[in-house]
Amino acid sequence: MKKPKKVLYFYAIVMVMAGMLAGCGGKTNDGAADDDLKNNSDSAAKETAAESKDDDGIDTSKEGSAQSKSESTPSENSAGDKEEKGTLSQYSSQQIEYARVWLQLGPNQNFDELYVRHIPAGTPLNPEDETSAGYPEDVIQLAGSRLADGSVTYSGNGDGTINVYNVPLRWDGQYPAGEKFYSDIIENTKQISIEPGEDEKVIELIEKLIEE
Repeated sequence: MKKPKKVLYFYAIVMVMAGMLAGCGGKTNDGAADDDLKNNSDSAAKETAAESKDDDGIDTSKEGSAQSKSESTPSENSAGDKEEKGTLSQYSSQQIEYARVWLQLGPNQNFDELYVRHIPAGTPLNPEDETSAGYPEDVIQLAGSRLADGSVTYSGNGDGTINVYNVPLRWDGQYPAGEKFYSDIIENTKQISIEPGEDEKVIELIEKLIEE
């Protein structure tokens, strides 16, 4: 009678262990299923990112397109064009020199037109006086459209300085004045360093230049 009880007891233990092993196996399968889902999700994300790029590797997604558009806008291009137009680079060195000289030495800054006259060496300082000495070098005479605007007569040295001749736009007085009078003017020319000045004001003067 005792032997059947032992058999039943042993059978019960086997069944319990089998149930425990089945539970562990189920848990393992569930974990593997979770890993598969995670791997599939990562693969889908990578494929989506790859599709958002073209053959050259350029991001064609909406976010990438928005960034490209923000890097270059019409307003920025327009600002660059205006900046270029508002610089001295579009004018010649002679034009810049004329404007700077007048900006620094011109008697009147409020005028309509600024005339530029090139006077060759040997030209009499006062064409109305036969005793007048001639300019020893080529000079430039800047003058406004009105007599009251005054004038500046000078020669450039090519180093940012000029030689200023103290001659009027119109000669008044008694003539002949004699050669010494004109020789003194030539010998007493003043060498002046020309300042760059403000670009905006220089450009305004350049726009009023008229070369004869």
